[in-house]
Amino acid sequence: MKKIRYGIIGFGNFAERAILPAIRKSENSELVAIQKRSIEAAQQKATQYDIPFFFDSVEKLVALPDIDAVFIVSSNAQHHPETLVAARAKKHVVVEKPMALNDQQGREMIDACNRAGVKFMVGHMLRFSPLLQRMKEIVQSGMIGEVSFARSEFIYDGSISKRSWLWDKHAAGGGPLFDVGIHCLDSIRFVLNDTVSDVESMMRFPEAENSVEKASLLSLRFSRGVLATIYSSFEAPYRQSFIEFIGTKGSISAYYFTPSNVKTAIEVKMGKTGNLDAVTKEEFEIPDLYQLEITHFSECILRNTEPIISTESSLHNQHILDVALEQGEKIVRS
Repeated sequence: MKKIRYGIIGFGNFAERAILPAIRKSENSELVAIQKRSIEAAQQKATQYDIPFFFDSVEKLVALPDIDAVFIVSSNAQHHPETLVAARAKKHVVVEKPMALNDQQGREMIDACNRAGVKFMVGHMLRFSPLLQRMKEIVQSGMIGEVSFARSEFIYDGSISKRSWLWDKHAAGGGPLFDVGIHCLDSIRFVLNDTVSDVESMMRFPEAENSVEKASLLSLRFSRGVLATIYSSFEAPYRQSFIEFIGTKGSISAYYFTPSNVKTAIEVKMGKTGNLDAVTKEEFEIPDLYQLEITHFSECILRNTEPIISTESSLHNQHILDVALEQGEKIVRS
């Protein structure tokens, strides 16, 4: 079987923990190169993981003929320039969420890849989750009636993150909204199969200058009238994610809907004559979602098909982040 050969740009802790093993488990993909800012550190990791090539610059990595595609896992501020460099070298691009620092950068990334004739996809790996796919099936079937409200949260302790740039406004662009709130946003949009028409946001900021928000609360109205809230935070004593959809006949919800390689469940509540009538659970074993994501992207390259995560949808997400961040900063800092 022909395999797509990847280079990882920004080979840090997350890439080492999630992306490297996912590429190696994928039957149609292989890892041939990594890039870190320090050539000594890149060489050490390449030796540790038996990776053929290592570099200290993106330009050197994408110049390698042995690479077909790159997975960009660097700080958010680097997504835009590194995508442009990869596109000029005719390399296909998967970029971690968030897509960019703003939607103008996102448009430029998409245009660059289109001009170069290469595939481009933002890493919304939760779209490959069987749990979210089942939620979408339930909602679209009408089983819980007409959905009127959705909510999601993703919280964790940002102070223990190994990413040194996480709190830096210039490197990260935004705080928990950009880091994990984007998962909540894309998941709700995926299940509802809808776009957002109105956005309102409130945020908590630290006293430090040039720092991202500590917590974010979004209120959304979707084009077909569904209301939604999203809460994301770096101020939590533990890590937790939650998603829920409430309809006129019942509701569906799930805790810990974001991790890979876990067992979790959807809880379905149904009502009758104004009372809770039945509660059932559907259990799921969530596979490695990064592996599914990479396998899909490689398949798109091999078959010359378009990724299921469209550029238009990713750009819509980025626009919502932009509006929410602008509102949140204006309210707090005005």
